[in-house]
Amino acid sequence: MTDSVPGSLRGRRIAVGMSGGVDSSLAAALLVEAGASVSGLTMKIYGHGAATPSLPSGVSGDACYGPGEDEDIEACRDLCARLGIPYRVVDLSVEYERLVLGYFREAYRAGRTPNPCVLCNRDLKFGFMLDRARVMGDDFELFATGHYARVDLRDGVPLLRMAADSAKDQTYFLYRLTPSRLAGVVFPLGGFTKAETRAEARRLGLAAADRAESQDFVAGGYSALFGDEEPGDIVDEAGTVLGRHRGIVHYTIGQRRGIGVSAGPVPLYVSAIDAANNRIVVSRDASLFAGGLEGSDAVLHAPGLRAGFRALVRIRQNHRPAAASVTVGGDAALVRFDEPQRAVAPGQSAVFYDDDGRVLGGCVIERGLPPSA
Repeated sequence: MTDSVPGSLRGRRIAVGMSGGVDSSLAAALLVEAGASVSGLTMKIYGHGAATPSLPSGVSGDACYGPGEDEDIEACRDLCARLGIPYRVVDLSVEYERLVLGYFREAYRAGRTPNPCVLCNRDLKFGFMLDRARVMGDDFELFATGHYARVDLRDGVPLLRMAADSAKDQTYFLYRLTPSRLAGVVFPLGGFTKAETRAEARRLGLAAADRAESQDFVAGGYSALFGDEEPGDIVDEAGTVLGRHRGIVHYTIGQRRGIGVSAGPVPLYVSAIDAANNRIVVSRDASLFAGGLEGSDAVLHAPGLRAGFRALVRIRQNHRPAAASVTVGGDAALVRFDEPQRAVAPGQSAVFYDDDGRVLGGCVIERGLPPSA
């Protein structure tokens, strides 16, 4: 097992972002074991102060946003009491409603595929929560989470680096964290596999050792955030109407299941979302491949990068990074893949990595480019 908690953290004042799950629980316990002066922090994002009404009765389950939050907070409080460390809950429900849920709804209704985790990490978990905790009197030097990621230096500048366990790596969701922010961040699980995390949690007798992972953004599925959506046409690439959709918010680029139309034995996939005309466009799989993409809101973290550079580019969390040429000018980015990539979805992020898995920067995808472009 790789040691992700260096002895140099002994005596350091470290706040740990806690969710009640095994990852953040173990992060806190390992830092206590390493001799750090640890405190626990949890963001409260559901319920009080939020404009969103409560989710339907009976909706539960592990998710970032949902009625199970109170149970998670109690689990964090119990663990901190057992570890003998202070614990604070920071209510960010109003900010979460405005910045994350508002953005999520607006993007989906515009025909995009948003990534709320990227925004939440940058603005809330590594932003408002820490600032608010300090205003409330918490005194800490460093901030730790249970994310599977590492911090590495490139020419003396701290950059995100992919976790040792590539299957659990979460740098895609963290790519907008700046080097100045990363200088004060610790990822105790960056060198662990998930199996090692659970084994360590059992060794330390943590109640969360065998708790199921949170798989959803919203308990019961994200459609709970929307009301009745306007139905519209499902069309092929020629504009021929094949059926009706139940609201464009229920569809995303590359989707096959749940479309409700067919054209013989060849499966159809969502290839475009035409928000202006309230239409879902479907086509065969081959049409989903893009030779590149155009992006906005680009950021570069690595020092010395020129306007054009080579990188490995990831276009969604579970995408294997693909070799590409990247050009960044201002906040615009142009990516050209060596080999066409499937299902480039506007609204998602494209994250740039070097050959050693360090995050160079990224952008928000605006549109895919044809393979011949």
